[in-house]
Amino acid sequence: MINDTEIKEKGFQILAQYLGDVEAERFIALIQRESFDYTKWRQGIDEELSIEEISRKAMDWRNKNTEKGY
Repeated sequence: MINDTEIKEKGFQILAQYLGDVEAERFIALIQRESFDYTKWRQGIDEELSIEEISRKAMDWRNKNTEKGY
């Protein structure tokens, strides 16, 4: 089992690989400042989606819930 620091480092590396450094940091900032239930959101994700499709679904969810004031 890896420790929390290693999880954060690997997670950021993956985000940066697919989104680029700037967008990965923007993603982290968005998650930190918005109420976001990752577990609830993740339950609705199909395992066979590409990272681009998952990203689009996440942005759609965020936009929908931002409009509702969550």
